[in-house]
Amino acid sequence: MAKKKIGLATKIVIGLTLGILYGYFFSRYSAWLKPVGDMFIRSIKMIVVPIVFSTIVIGIAGVGDLKKVGKLGGKTLIYFEIVTTIAILLGVTVSTLTKPGLGVNLSQINKVDISSFTGTVAKHSTTDLFVNLVPTNIVDALARADLLQVIFFAVLFGVSLSSIGEVGKPVLHFFQGVAETMFKLTNIIMSAAPYGVFALMGFTVSQFGLAVLFPLGKLVVILYLTMIFFVVVVFGIIAKFVGINLFTMLKNLGQEMLIAFSTDSSESVFPQILKKMEQFGVPKSIVSFVVPTGYTFNLDGSALYQGLAVPFIAQMYGIHLTFAHTLTIIAVLMVTSKGMAGVPGVSFVVLASTLATTGLPVEGLALIAGVDRIMDMGRTVVNVIGVSLASVVMAKIEGVYDYSRATYPLQPLLEETE
Repeated sequence: MAKKKIGLATKIVIGLTLGILYGYFFSRYSAWLKPVGDMFIRSIKMIVVPIVFSTIVIGIAGVGDLKKVGKLGGKTLIYFEIVTTIAILLGVTVSTLTKPGLGVNLSQINKVDISSFTGTVAKHSTTDLFVNLVPTNIVDALARADLLQVIFFAVLFGVSLSSIGEVGKPVLHFFQGVAETMFKLTNIIMSAAPYGVFALMGFTVSQFGLAVLFPLGKLVVILYLTMIFFVVVVFGIIAKFVGINLFTMLKNLGQEMLIAFSTDSSESVFPQILKKMEQFGVPKSIVSFVVPTGYTFNLDGSALYQGLAVPFIAQMYGIHLTFAHTLTIIAVLMVTSKGMAGVPGVSFVVLASTLATTGLPVEGLALIAGVDRIMDMGRTVVNVIGVSLASVVMAKIEGVYDYSRATYPLQPLLEETE
């Protein structure tokens, strides 16, 4: 009888569980875990830019019309703005009603140095976002992995490539080869995912422990419950609108969501999301534009968290927020959450900017930083789901979605290892 293989998803769950146990019981001997986890994350980041650039060029060259690209981009950004605004409103509403910050003893919470994030606030604005879309040196943009500039250049490159006809065919074939090669490399890297997940979870638990959850446990629990509500209700309504079953899509993205959660990185599943959503019925020309753009503009989980965290910090300090003050917070978040796209530590930068603008204590961020990693794991999953669903919405709006392929289970993407 042939020996049954253990699937990659099962291996990742085992790695996740063992990592938590190791980090809790053997925290003294966890220093070696960090370089292992860092190597896994770095290997993932290594392939993101080549995949983004090559897939966008292939997708845009397939559309071939700058007007069509412009219309798709406009519709995509409008959709992103609507959904992230809903996420912000939900976060603010839940925080205002449940008041998770009341009764928190500030003396029980260890402060974390966040100066590297708050120092970024003054350097970025919404105007800067549009100016910085245009790279002065594309090689530099590629080297810095500035996705906004890479996307901008790739779109123009793809349109130009399609307009030169037969002469551009060898260049298009080259990028098709690059994309397929990078997807193959993804398979190789993801075979190490269980070990990377073990190291990342083990180090996280060893550093922060479980005790850090107690003073801020209410915030963590409310955030996760609100994210579940957002996925089931808001995403559920959107999925119903476009005519798909949300839970079918989630089942197909189960492995990707698990990896994103355990690595705390949406980049770790970027190549798989592109392939999975194409399998799910979204044309390559749509998914190769919407998903990379969504990775910088459509951070639904982060937007929800920011809407929840700002009133929470005010409540911790006993500051009463009037209705007008709350509206100001919402308006500021709608701007800052877009203007900070692509900035390292984006959630902290957005929060710092919002708190400073609305006159709330920025130092409150140092109090919640200890549980930020735990909350960010959930936010990352919501971000991944939101980007994936957005590609279906855009395909539906453009009238090119293939409903016959929206089934479960899809063909496995990642090769199983012995």
